[in-house]
Amino acid sequence: MRRCLARLLVTPVLLLAACGGEQPGGTAGGDDGGGGGGGEQIARVATTGRDQSVVAALGAERAERVEITADLPVVLHVSTDGDDGQDGATAATALRTIDEAWRRIPSGTALEQGVRIQIAAGRYDASDLPNYWESRYGTADAPIVLAGEPGDRGAVELSGGLNVFDTSHLTVMDLTVRPEPAGDAFHCELCDHLVLRNLVLDGGSRDEGAQETLKVNQSTNVFVEDSDIGGATDNAIDLVAVQGGHLLGNTVHDAQDWCAYAKGGSAYLWVEGNTFSRCGTGGFTAGQGTGFEFMTAPWLTYEAMGVVVYRNVVSDTEGAGLGVNGGYNVLLAHNTLVRVGTRSHAIEVVAGMRSCDGDRAGCQERLDAGGWGATDEGGQWIPGRHVWILNNLVVNPSGHTSPYGQVAVSGAVDAPADSNVPSGTAADAELHIAGNVFDNGRDLPWVDGNGCRSGSCTLDAVAASNLATAVRLADPERGDYTPEEVAGWSPATIEAFDWSDAPLGAPAWDVTPPEAGMRPGAV
Repeated sequence: MRRCLARLLVTPVLLLAACGGEQPGGTAGGDDGGGGGGGEQIARVATTGRDQSVVAALGAERAERVEITADLPVVLHVSTDGDDGQDGATAATALRTIDEAWRRIPSGTALEQGVRIQIAAGRYDASDLPNYWESRYGTADAPIVLAGEPGDRGAVELSGGLNVFDTSHLTVMDLTVRPEPAGDAFHCELCDHLVLRNLVLDGGSRDEGAQETLKVNQSTNVFVEDSDIGGATDNAIDLVAVQGGHLLGNTVHDAQDWCAYAKGGSAYLWVEGNTFSRCGTGGFTAGQGTGFEFMTAPWLTYEAMGVVVYRNVVSDTEGAGLGVNGGYNVLLAHNTLVRVGTRSHAIEVVAGMRSCDGDRAGCQERLDAGGWGATDEGGQWIPGRHVWILNNLVVNPSGHTSPYGQVAVSGAVDAPADSNVPSGTAADAELHIAGNVFDNGRDLPWVDGNGCRSGSCTLDAVAASNLATAVRLADPERGDYTPEEVAGWSPATIEAFDWSDAPLGAPAWDVTPPEAGMRPGAV
């Protein structure tokens, strides 16, 4: 089946020429636009940008769990013992399939009454689920909640992935998504106010699992809380062009590439209290590389803007435990990294990548709007500015020492003249590295790369502002990474973000800086 979509979405982004294969609105296998499956890539052209009244509401001062309305006017019960011919109003008259419950939510119009789909304990086959979850417009006063047994995410198991498109004010909570055969567990595109809480998203294994266990793209206000997410041949969490939200208290693990990243102009995100473990290319990265056509205005320049990564634990990564690739106003503070960077370095601050992945007209349009990019294969030349790496703790015991350096930093950015990247920019502009403690081989150079040679970051400043020493952790085998007192450690001050030079009028995020803390790392 082929389809074409042209609509003004709830978050006002005009989508033009969106025609493609079986997945509505998804690239169905493309890099940045959609979830798994086969099919041809869909072109997206965001011509109007986001309405400023919507933009002003993005993000939050701190990461606080979203308040979820418990009682809603409409409740649709679903049970493995139900019948789709019943009204679903009570447990005794439950529906049989989640697909039928979803069909009973009005499509294509803002809801006047909130709806809760309450799923009874049991296992639900992929055939019991909607093929596409699309165009359901909950509101702040009338949200949509899809819920399993309260507080028990193991009681309800869905054996098919959820592919959500063009939907707002949706909460999914208290259940397990474990596709059979193994594959992408949850994908949301063009969504607004999405809350995922207390879920198991199981994509399978690193070798034969999902491409991305959780993928969200071209969406706003995305909150992922207290969930177990893992099993991917690429990334466990992949956020592309997501503005507003947080990752809070999650366990993210077992991916060949990154455990998680936020890229493609993602902005206003708080990442706190998560554990990232057993991933290949890296733990968590703000930025990376993106097809230009998948970015949304006005976030058409840096790979990531306004990202706080605070009090997370990252362990057992082959590449850098934490990274910033083409980021603006990014803070990495009070994180604990254990056995990271075993093939490279513990932390990295490098240029981001930008390419055009086939939609040359869409890429040109973004160039004409002042965005940074290309209409060809592009390259790794997206600069960085206002990056703060403060008070983190790196403990790499014998046999796990990074081979090249403590922090990889690239400097000058040689962008093509027609890319719109300002001349004279660099990956390490206004970079601050201070208050970090490294038990990672004290003979390693502080900086691996050609960065930190001038301005706020010099080799002497890094050496003077950070500490290399042996550190003893309380009980790392049981997950207690609290360090004993580190002699000679001085915390670095955590400053507020400066948005005075934000390009293309990207709105400021009035974020409250976290506390410096009494010890380095996530304590």
